[in-house]
Amino acid sequence: MLDYIREHQLNIMLILIGVCLTTSVFAFSATALTRKRRLSLFLMESYSVILLMSDRLAYLHHGDASVFGYWIVRITNFMIFFMVLMMIHAFNLYLADLIKNECGRGKTPKSIIFVEVFVSFGTLLLICSQFTGLYYTFDENNAYQRAPLFSVSYVFPIIAIVVQLISIIIYCRSLKPRIFVLLVLFPALSVVASIVQLKVYGISITHMTMVGISILLFVFAIVETREKVERANRIEIDYLKEEQKALHRLFEQTVTAMVNAIDSKDPYTHGHSTRVAEYSRRIAELDGMSREDCEKVYYSALLHDVGKIGVSDTIIRKEGKLTDEEYDEIKTHPEKGEAILNSITEYPYLSIAARHHHERYDGRGYPDKLKGEDIPKIARIVAVADAYDAMTSMRSYRDAIPQQKVREEIIKCSGTQFDPVYAKYMQHLIDIDTEYQMREKAEVKELGGKNELSCNEFRDNISEGILINTKTVKIRIKCAPLGDNKEEMGVPGFVLFDSLDGRIYDDEMREEMNYFEYGVVRFDGNTHTDGARLMKTEIQEKSNHSWNNLNKVTAILNKNYAEYFVEAVRFKDHAQIKISNNDQTIINIIALPDNTRYFYLGLTGENCVISDVQIEQTSDLADEKTIPRIAEEISFIKGEPEGVIPNVQIDGYRTESTSGIRITDGLHIRFHTKSLPTARLVWHCPFIVIYSSDDKELQGKNYHEYALIRLDGENWDNEDESENEIIVDKNDDFKGWDEWKHLNKTGMDIDISFSREENVITTITENAGIYIKNVTTLSSPNKEVYVALTGDQCALTNINIT
Repeated sequence: MLDYIREHQLNIMLILIGVCLTTSVFAFSATALTRKRRLSLFLMESYSVILLMSDRLAYLHHGDASVFGYWIVRITNFMIFFMVLMMIHAFNLYLADLIKNECGRGKTPKSIIFVEVFVSFGTLLLICSQFTGLYYTFDENNAYQRAPLFSVSYVFPIIAIVVQLISIIIYCRSLKPRIFVLLVLFPALSVVASIVQLKVYGISITHMTMVGISILLFVFAIVETREKVERANRIEIDYLKEEQKALHRLFEQTVTAMVNAIDSKDPYTHGHSTRVAEYSRRIAELDGMSREDCEKVYYSALLHDVGKIGVSDTIIRKEGKLTDEEYDEIKTHPEKGEAILNSITEYPYLSIAARHHHERYDGRGYPDKLKGEDIPKIARIVAVADAYDAMTSMRSYRDAIPQQKVREEIIKCSGTQFDPVYAKYMQHLIDIDTEYQMREKAEVKELGGKNELSCNEFRDNISEGILINTKTVKIRIKCAPLGDNKEEMGVPGFVLFDSLDGRIYDDEMREEMNYFEYGVVRFDGNTHTDGARLMKTEIQEKSNHSWNNLNKVTAILNKNYAEYFVEAVRFKDHAQIKISNNDQTIINIIALPDNTRYFYLGLTGENCVISDVQIEQTSDLADEKTIPRIAEEISFIKGEPEGVIPNVQIDGYRTESTSGIRITDGLHIRFHTKSLPTARLVWHCPFIVIYSSDDKELQGKNYHEYALIRLDGENWDNEDESENEIIVDKNDDFKGWDEWKHLNKTGMDIDISFSREENVITTITENAGIYIKNVTTLSSPNKEVYVALTGDQCALTNINIT
């Protein structure tokens, strides 16, 4: 190894000289470094260049007896010893600046000052050696020779370096690990190289080691500085982001305050603007808008009714029919809203919905009678969201309209009042809203605001329904006696029911709202069965019953209330309500008449005040083992003919489906469909889903849906991955939708044919006079595509493929 270095060291020196020249230029221009640190690095790199050039020339002219060689050898050897001391001096400057700035020292440490003095003394001794031959001499051939006191020349650099090393160790805790290691390497390796140099002649080990480390020191200094700059930039960027978030929060709070001011003018429209904004954003997302554009839609929708601030409260709160003059004033709120929002020049999109949300797609709206796509896109989105929320919310002159009827109304108004595209998106949102969350959350009179419900007779007051599904719902309530009778604790209870809007009806609205009552569960263990197939109650006493009775009396006298903890869950046609208090746990299991209807709990009571109601839906999912079965499973496919594909019962919107069938040219699927007894709507029928997935299953791995075709003639597609053209014709066999629903109820056979040519899939079917042809064009032609049958409230049997 030493022989190789000895042979090539002149070339190595030349390479290092080029590197040091480059780094010295960079060090001089590195404005990101402090002035003293930049100077020290520049000096180290410059001294390294001079050291290596001197060392190289000394080797080249070793033994050159000419006059030129005489002077070159003497000058270069002096410069070699001198530059070693100067590099230590430059490193000392770097170290002093680092300790003062990075370690928080206000003054230069005495050890650093000592090194400066000691190096200066060594420099004076080096100058004296040139006239005394103290360190080295030259023979008659002008060849360099070490003098007997040569080792003294190493005393000054080594002692200076050792002192520097001690200083570095003292301040190590204030230095970053990477910088500390590099600072230690410079003196440590220099000392080691100097010791080796004493034993090895003809190789400049010390010089090349010091130069190499000085280059590394520069590189690490630049890296450290860059990281500092990046940290500073990140801090600045984070600060700007926080500022932006703060401004956004301020904007959002300001808008919300304005919206609350609008909604407060009419108690019947509380929360209307927020709901319209949320529905509008979801429609925009379905339309494939960017996140930024969806936010614009949201905030524009949030302020769509801002002009009502300028409308008289008397008119807005009027419960009867408006006069022509009053209606004309109401119709001025779009222009008033635009005038208010036009002053916000930074967000010009805010005024779009305010002015144009009452325009109609057919041009019969107001205030500008715009038509079709002349109406801004934001306004077309907000128009359908606004109409949906208006219909599903309670008004002074009517109750909320059931969601299914609202859907039918949106279909009727598609292409006239609403943009057909956004009307279709709204229909899709309704279809996937299986738990009817897209609605006004009604406030029950006694429970609203006060979180309290007063009940004299059982069912005097009943809360809005609490929806129970496969995720366990936990309810905590406090119950106190009603009136002056503090010793007789009242009894809370639940009314178990289903209705279109999750509310209880005891009048002529029952039929219209499709109200169905399963029964009653009281917190004292008593039950009443109505529409449920069966109820079973188990009471589990806790520890010593008499002692608990004493506790109960004490609790009533001292606290004057009792606490109850309820856990409710449903799985298919069974539900379980577990009620616990200090005395006992009551477990109620209810066998429901079907899997399809919703299951609501309406909180009520007798001779009690219910307060501090807390409701939490957990993430715990029920399965077959969660609720013990007390009645046979409701099945409409058991015992029916079965084809090559297993029968499937679909209790709700796409709750079940067949396995995937690969679509090939000429594929035929035949099956029998029958609507479930609870089905009452046109779209309670089978669906055809065209899709792809890695495991061939619907909603499987890497799932992509290309088309959803309902047998009533409606369809849904993913515009990003496919295009669908659907043709729906009604022939002479079609006798109207009532007859069509009747045929579905009694059952009918369906035949579906498929053809495929590269990326084009054609689906054709005809049932009860409705001819459907759907052409699906895939964006990726080489995919394997599958079809599955699903639907809403129907049973599919005898499924065969050819």
